[in-house]
This record gives sequence, C-alpha cells and structure tokens, in this order.
Amino acid sequence: MPPDFFVFAAVGFLAQIVDGALGMAYGVISTTVLLAFGVPPSHASASVHAAEMFTTGASAASHIGHRNVDWNLFWRLVPAGILGGCLGAYVLTSIDGTVLRPYVTAYLTVMGLYILYRALRKPRTNFEPHGLLVSPLGVAGGFVDAAGGGGWGPIVTSTLLGSGGRPRYVIGSVNAAEFFVTTAVSASFLIALLTGHWREAGGLLDHAASVAGLIVGGVLAAPVAGYVVRHVRTQVLMVVVGLMVIMLAGYQTWQLIG
Repeated sequence: MPPDFFVFAAVGFLAQIVDGALGMAYGVISTTVLLAFGVPPSHASASVHAAEMFTTGASAASHIGHRNVDWNLFWRLVPAGILGGCLGAYVLTSIDGTVLRPYVTAYLTVMGLYILYRALRKPRTNFEPHGLLVSPLGVAGGFVDAAGGGGWGPIVTSTLLGSGGRPRYVIGSVNAAEFFVTTAVSASFLIALLTGHWREAGGLLDHAASVAGLIVGGVLAAPVAGYVVRHVRTQVLMVVVGLMVIMLAGYQTWQLIG
C-alpha cells in the first residue's frame, strides 16, 4: 500500500470528525493538505469531492440515524447547493479558482467573530431559517465549495449558526445536504473531463491513493461525528465552531500573504 494512502487516511479521519461534529472543514482541511503535497487546485477539488461522495454519504446516514436533520431546511438547501456547486465546478475548470479566496477569508473572519458573540448570549431556540436566506446561501456555499475546494460548511453552517440556528439541527441538515451537493460537483468535473472542457485534467489518476485514503478515513470517522454533535452542549459547539472558522480564515490569510 502506498505511503500516501495511510497519510491521507489519517487526514480523512480527522477532517471528518471535525466536519461531522461541527458541520464544516472536511473539504478545506483535505484540500489544504493536497495543495501542500503539490496537487494543482482543480485536481485537489476534484479529488476531495470524489472522496466526499463516500464520506458525506456516511455522515448523512449518521446524522439521520441520530435525528439531527431538520428536513424543511434540508430540502431548501439541496437544490440551491447543487446549482451553485455545478457553476463552481465549471468556473474552476475554466479559470483559477484561487481568485475567490480573499473574499471567502474576509467573510469567514466576520462570521467566526459573530458566532462567538452569539455563543456568549442566550441562544435563540425558536429559529426557523427563512427561504429568502437559505436559497441564496445554498447557491453561494455550493459555488465556493466547488471553486475553492471546500467551503460548503464554513459558508452555510456559519451563516445559519450566526443567524441563531440550533447547532445540532443546522450541522446535521447541512451535512446531510452536502452529499447531494458533492455528488453534483463530482458529476460536473466528470462531464468537464469527458467533453474536453477541462483541459488540465491530465494526471488526475496520479492522486488515486490519496483519494482512497481520504475515503477510508472519512467513512470510519462519520459514525463518531454523528454521536458527538448529538451529545455536546450547544454553547460548546458554538464556541468551537467560531474559533475554528477564525483559525481557518487566519491560516488562509497567512497563505495569501506568505
């Protein structure tokens, strides 16, 4: 077994624990590691989404089993996320998706601070996401996720939590919806490859061992993450999510200016 398999199995396990429990960061963590290994951005995004087809499926099943899903919110997010994801995949296979990173970083910083602010106040437990917020949010989250190699959770989960959503149901619903968004993005990459639109797709299979490791590690971690989000206190989750978003934004800022 190639050494890369075991490295990325560990990365996939840790990333899925974070993503399944906090509703974000599997794509960001995995893509960042792939980029550090010299994988091109479009290849990294395609590889991570291929792995996420398995990990998000396992995560969705776990959250459904633990009754963490708000089905009303779920069905609002899915079609919007699919639309945004397909558009993002088209853009990434056409231009350099890294041009979006400064804007995402600024957004994440603001949302992280706001979530921490919300965590220090009494949480709103009667929050019902409005359709006018959820649909554009799903499109934006799907687009950034595909074009930037990760961002569905940080964009969608952060905004819904910042608006006062209950972490258990926001995280569970966003994770469950992510399976359909990821599948649509992966199909878009495949169509771009088969139609010749993605001209820089050569060498994609060179990263097969890394993708396999991400899949195995993520699938093993998914049941644990579903348990964590059901039993951890709301305020604790809010604080952890806020700090995580700020750290991710800080790391991306360091990459941009480094």
